[in-house]
Amino acid sequence: MQKFLLSITLVVLSLYSGTAITFAQKKVEKEWKSTVYTTAENTALRISQTENLQFHKAQQPVEKEIWVFVDPTKAFQSVIGIGGAITDASAETFAKLPVEKQNEILKAFFDPKNGIGYSMIRTNIGSCDFSSDSYSYVDSHDTQLKTFNVSHDEKYKIPLIKKATTTGGGKLPLFVSPWSPPAWMKDNNSLIHGGKLLPEYAQSWANYLVKFIRTYESKGIPVWGISVQNEPMAIQTWESCIFTADEERDFIKNHLGPTLVKTGLGSKKLIAWDHNRDLFYQRASGIMSDPEAAKYVWGFGYHWYETWSGSGMQFENLKRVKEAFPSKHIFFSEGCIEKYDASKVNEWWLGERYGKSMIIDFNNGSEGWIDWNILLDQTGGPNHAGNFCYAPVHADTNTGALTYTNIFYYQGHFSKFVKPGAKRIACSTTRDQLLATAFRNQDGIIDVIVMNPTDNSMNYNLLIKGVTSPVKCLPHSISTIVIK
Repeated sequence: MQKFLLSITLVVLSLYSGTAITFAQKKVEKEWKSTVYTTAENTALRISQTENLQFHKAQQPVEKEIWVFVDPTKAFQSVIGIGGAITDASAETFAKLPVEKQNEILKAFFDPKNGIGYSMIRTNIGSCDFSSDSYSYVDSHDTQLKTFNVSHDEKYKIPLIKKATTTGGGKLPLFVSPWSPPAWMKDNNSLIHGGKLLPEYAQSWANYLVKFIRTYESKGIPVWGISVQNEPMAIQTWESCIFTADEERDFIKNHLGPTLVKTGLGSKKLIAWDHNRDLFYQRASGIMSDPEAAKYVWGFGYHWYETWSGSGMQFENLKRVKEAFPSKHIFFSEGCIEKYDASKVNEWWLGERYGKSMIIDFNNGSEGWIDWNILLDQTGGPNHAGNFCYAPVHADTNTGALTYTNIFYYQGHFSKFVKPGAKRIACSTTRDQLLATAFRNQDGIIDVIVMNPTDNSMNYNLLIKGVTSPVKCLPHSISTIVIK
């Protein structure tokens, strides 16, 4: 009789246990609410809501199916921001547009609810190629910087930065980069064609950079960080200045770093390198080999133009830097597609280059991703050096018409959903043709970004915490899956 009762009890417990698991499973399924937003070639989809996923208990994945795996329990770097640059060219183009078009652009880029919510911006210190002219902020040989003023920037750039910041909610971290010291501080006596900073002006140049930060902040524009030199290994036909690894290290150690600290600006993020991925490790290791220089450096910026040589984008170099110097931060500080051709503004490969770089950069440790000009005119400029390029949006300054390239939407699949402070979480795929990354925002919302650059549909199964859902994946598409 006791054995019978024991058997009945075990059966009841087993049934109860099974029921409990079913209830728990249903609870899990009910908790996962997921919306898919998609942009795809040959469709009208542009960050458009395309489906709501229904999750069910996952079975063992099989090799014949395509899977994307997400593990929210494994978190990595935090995101500092995603955005673009307000250059002279962007600001001048903006100023030539009708007010309604200006408002449309501000909303499109910086409104976190009704736009793509850029959360970070960059601007140039002094002139760069994307300026209508070459200029600096002081008179010749004014080593005391008594003539320093930014009146040039007050016409176009500063007003646009302020409007963007207001549209973005009042806080939009800005980092600033110099293309060249004033000509008289350089050994070639020119803003352009490279040249080097003369040793006798090293401290004046450090003071100049600090003066720029102080002046912008006095005008109500906080500066989050500053890079030492834009593209320090490039001799360009526009504003440029060469710093070897040793020279950049010593300028940081002996001049810029101490000057920032002495003037109360030691909390500003000091960014080294700010050039391509190819020489990234050599530059990082050169600066980090000196503790007196390294202590001032917050991290390293990098660009994607190593492809000029015929090379592909060298993502592995990011991983090498992050492995060797885990205490330092890395982020993508500039990229654009060169050789503007108005007949190609609607070609789909433009955005796909962005999507590929953003996904793989983040997966290799990048903490932010900053595009180059947010806006250019119908020529891919203005640009005083003839270096015309593509931007997310092009404006015809004669008619006011705006053209949104798919760069805008591909980048928007990140900037609209992945907020500052988000953590990248583990994400992998079972096909190398399918690119994916994932983030968990501070509010707990998970964003999974999946890109299909192929000519074929690649429908897949998304698996997260023991539950799964099928997901449609169109050819030449990018999707953000928002999971709450």
